[in-house]
Amino acid sequence: MRPLTLSILAILLAVASPRAKTPTFSEHVSSIIYNNCTSCHRNGEIGPMPLTNYSEIAAYADMIKYVTETQYMPPWKPDYNYSQHIGARTLTKTEINTISNWVNAGFPQGDIALEAPMPEFPTGSVLGTPDLVLTMAEPFTIRGDNEDQYQVFVIPTHLTEDREVEAVEFRPGNSRIVHHALIGADITGTARQRDLETPEEYGYESFGAFGAPTAVVLPGYTPGAKPPIYPKGVGHILPKNSDLLIQVHYAPWPLAESDQSSINIFFKKEPIEREVGFISFAPLTTDGKTLSRIFRVLLGEERHGGTPVEKIKIDDLFVIPKDQIKTFRTTLFINRDISLLSIYPHMHLLGKSWEIYATDPQGNRTNLIRIQDWDFNWQGNYTFTQYQKIAAGSQIHAITTYDNTTNNPLNPNYPPRNLTWGDKTTDEMLLAVMEYIPYQLGDENIALTVGRGGEISIDFNGNGQRDFADFLLFVQNFGLNRGDTSYQRHFDLNGDGHINFTDFIIFANQYAE
Repeated sequence: MRPLTLSILAILLAVASPRAKTPTFSEHVSSIIYNNCTSCHRNGEIGPMPLTNYSEIAAYADMIKYVTETQYMPPWKPDYNYSQHIGARTLTKTEINTISNWVNAGFPQGDIALEAPMPEFPTGSVLGTPDLVLTMAEPFTIRGDNEDQYQVFVIPTHLTEDREVEAVEFRPGNSRIVHHALIGADITGTARQRDLETPEEYGYESFGAFGAPTAVVLPGYTPGAKPPIYPKGVGHILPKNSDLLIQVHYAPWPLAESDQSSINIFFKKEPIEREVGFISFAPLTTDGKTLSRIFRVLLGEERHGGTPVEKIKIDDLFVIPKDQIKTFRTTLFINRDISLLSIYPHMHLLGKSWEIYATDPQGNRTNLIRIQDWDFNWQGNYTFTQYQKIAAGSQIHAITTYDNTTNNPLNPNYPPRNLTWGDKTTDEMLLAVMEYIPYQLGDENIALTVGRGGEISIDFNGNGQRDFADFLLFVQNFGLNRGDTSYQRHFDLNGDGHINFTDFIIFANQYAE
């Protein structure tokens, strides 16, 4: 091995293998909590308690140890060994062990001068300063009768020209009762008229969809999911003079509480070249009719040169018999080249698992997402770390499993009863929505953005290129043996799915003189 390589090896080992000692909050634990937990666990966000300083964190130390050891927290349901998505909220084994050892040692604070700096979290947003904020005109009070409510609110945008959208962030006014939200825009005035027809309450009730035609459907909201940020040249168009529609699903709740939610909209700084479209899985209802046509209209698939889905194959009617574990297999047949940006799988309380993958005409397989322990309370829209090319003639397969037995503690019915499609939480769904754009040559080599304003950066030392110094700085910042990072395609040189010591050796021999 070259002398330079040996010298760099010594540096790397010093970074990757600090001497063993009792971990303290300031030196070892604060950075883990602040960078993985505090974004949600701070005032105004969805976490039930703040975790912003030593006192707050030490008060919940035993609980933090338990939820991290069991990997209940941070909440991240997709299998990151199956496919990669931006913003994976996972801790490494080293980080989990550090927290555990710290708690076992009596959670010492340590030298406060060594405490990690608190990240700069934007106020009223997880993304930054929005260009437009639209808020419900007045609070809406739910009935408090332990029943689901789907209420559509109409908010004029007052836009004088079409605007190109980079990101949309829904901010729940009352996270106890807001389960999820769909967002769209109406340019016909239909939704506004429906709202006027129900003067006794704000908004109008509508199950399944908006109850009005939509000129565009924008990314919605589920608890804990970070809003997607579209990369350069890609986005949505929000029409001028449009009304923003928010369909809020209020979960069953015993009290008549109020909500006044808002939406942050971030506009593009440059024109978009490709508008985002949607394709979706949908089942056969009990009358033998597929819901795919309904969702093509709802999601605006026909506006993008027609849907790229040539046909859909569904193996059975969507009925989940009582006292059974039932699996459905669904296939989309794709008729032109597209690039997938994200995927949003959705089911209810009987849901057990998801697996979605694509096969091209040559039989090559692309894993898209696998969730082996579905949790209705932690679902989201998952953005791929890079565009996923789906070639014409490919098939996208979904395998979904439901548990309608007494062994499922979340089963809403005891004894179990047959269930099929429905809007209520106690009904069931099989739905996966995927964002796509028309494919352009080289899409599959582009890493998607992790923040506003562009693609992911691997130039850690700022010299305008990827080199060995970037690898060393990556290791210093993130550590080795990472299998859940957006930087994989740049630094995983041996292709084993992790950035590890072997990659260091390969890098050292490539760049050392």
